[in-house]
Amino acid sequence: MLRVFAGEWVKLRRPTLLLGTLGAVGGLVAMVTSVIYLLIDDPGGNGDRGRTISREILQLPSGFSLTFAQSAGLLGLVALCIFAAQTAQEYTYGTLRNILVRQPSRMKVLAGKYLAMSLFALIVVIFAAIVGMGLSYALSGRAKVITDAWLTTDALFDTANSFANVIFATIAHGTVGMVLGLLLRSPISSISIGVIWILIVESILVAVRGSFAKYLPGVQLSNIGQGGSDDLTFIYSMRYALIFLLAVAILASILFKRRDVAN
Repeated sequence: MLRVFAGEWVKLRRPTLLLGTLGAVGGLVAMVTSVIYLLIDDPGGNGDRGRTISREILQLPSGFSLTFAQSAGLLGLVALCIFAAQTAQEYTYGTLRNILVRQPSRMKVLAGKYLAMSLFALIVVIFAAIVGMGLSYALSGRAKVITDAWLTTDALFDTANSFANVIFATIAHGTVGMVLGLLLRSPISSISIGVIWILIVESILVAVRGSFAKYLPGVQLSNIGQGGSDDLTFIYSMRYALIFLLAVAILASILFKRRDVAN
């Protein structure tokens, strides 16, 4: 498994992939943070779906990591795309056969690749946290947000909690991407179906009837990254996510173990 991990990591740390991903993530997090702070007094809202994130909320101990947590859904989409592409391209390029010659255990191959991609996701989240919280501090003066509470013990606890939630949500999105890659065995199909479902289909369903949000995996994972909401509790979303991820992981593992490796 360690050899599979090392081999996968060689591909993931390519400058074009690693630096490109970090650049894209940094830009997305910077955009979310800038909108929240620069439009803090805008009557149209400065949060997701026109929600208002007030100055009083940002001044709380949790305000330091709030913009980073608000980016959880976007970070999840990035992870979904990377996990799906890295998994499905093994079928497209026919390299999976070569890997299985060196390591016949398919479960070890799957575990090694998953661990390598999870480490990649962890690095991306750490970078996003640095950008989001650093820019929050830089823009706090312009937005007239008092940052005294950001330097307390409560703020440290809230930041660690937000970081753990975003890590879970990001890797969970990546897990869904990996499952799609195993099922569809095509990078383009895996990425497009995953992104279309989360960004378009789920948004339409929630807009038509808000109660649908309870049953949509993308909504639950994003809610976990944001620490829960008034409409969906953190505990509910976590239970839903664990059951959903376990089910799709078992399905994908069975198919990966029994299906032919050819595309």
